[in-house]
Amino acid sequence: MPVIRSAGLRGFRATVAELGGDAEDFVRRVNLPLAALDSDDLLVEDEAMATVLELAAADLACPDLGLRMASRQDLGMLGALALAIQNSPTLGDALACTVRYLFVHTESMRLGLEPDPYGTPGIVALGLGAAPGREFPPQAMDLSLGFIHRSITFLTGPYGLRTVELPHVPAAPLSAYEEFYGVPVRTGRPAALLRVPHTLESRPLTGGDTHLRDLAVAFLAEHTPGGSPDLPTRVRAAVRQSLGTSTPTVTTVADLLSLHPRTLQRRLAERHTTFAALLDEERRRAARRYLTATDLPFGQIAGLLALSEQSALNRCCRRWWGTTPKEARRHGLPAEADLTGRGCAERAASRPAPYGSRPAPTGTVRG
Repeated sequence: MPVIRSAGLRGFRATVAELGGDAEDFVRRVNLPLAALDSDDLLVEDEAMATVLELAAADLACPDLGLRMASRQDLGMLGALALAIQNSPTLGDALACTVRYLFVHTESMRLGLEPDPYGTPGIVALGLGAAPGREFPPQAMDLSLGFIHRSITFLTGPYGLRTVELPHVPAAPLSAYEEFYGVPVRTGRPAALLRVPHTLESRPLTGGDTHLRDLAVAFLAEHTPGGSPDLPTRVRAAVRQSLGTSTPTVTTVADLLSLHPRTLQRRLAERHTTFAALLDEERRRAARRYLTATDLPFGQIAGLLALSEQSALNRCCRRWWGTTPKEARRHGLPAEADLTGRGCAERAASRPAPYGSRPAPTGTVRG
């Protein structure tokens, strides 16, 4: 089953609360973990996430729920991909990076430029769609396409959007969509498209940092199937995917990597490390982020780290930093040496970008 980072639920709790609903009740009904409401990095089934949007929209009589959530999301939800996008030299470079590495955020979306369906000179279409064999329910479509529009706007300012093409006929008044996009919206079309000037790709993005972009792209490349990262890097990635949803073990990670557990342990020993050491490093990295960048309860953080109870988190914090979780949250944590050679990109990517700065597309595309 394809998965998506729980960052896609940003704004769900607040939007549902505004409408008088209970976000936790909705996620329970589709068997999503409650932690997905407050953490960006859990991997959850994309079908369950799409279902919870449709369920909430119907029960709360809010047919424009996806648009409302789009107005609450920002570039920071894309993690390292956001860092690469924000520091790209042009919008075309940012788009190419998004198309190449979007799978790090979600496996079931596609995004790309294609000819204008009406053949208008000087116009191209930015298409949003599902991966082969997948469907894009209306609320998920509204959320993703709305996020892309807002992201481009914050990257470049007004960008000459001509019309918006929607494959579904929304239950919400068309005026809500046209107010959101500021242009005519056509429904019941063959595909989801933003029709834009062909010169959009060449628009420069100012204020970027080439070094940060290179770090972010290097980090993303490690997750590319053809990138052939070394074994410790692959183990760390598997551990990160498992934390928050299950307890990573040598056996489960070896299965993910198509290795026998003894083979995995032997090869890690050849690299002068162990599974336990890599698991501890990833727990420490995640704990630092949760303690310094969120207000999650300590018991919930322990669960996200696959620790048995809060007391285990207390012991880990004392071993890692010589302090308690409470003091770490109150006073912050000192900088530490990067464990994998890519900490700068990860730390920068974990900080939410100021919404007024420059977000970027997330999405889905028609290839």
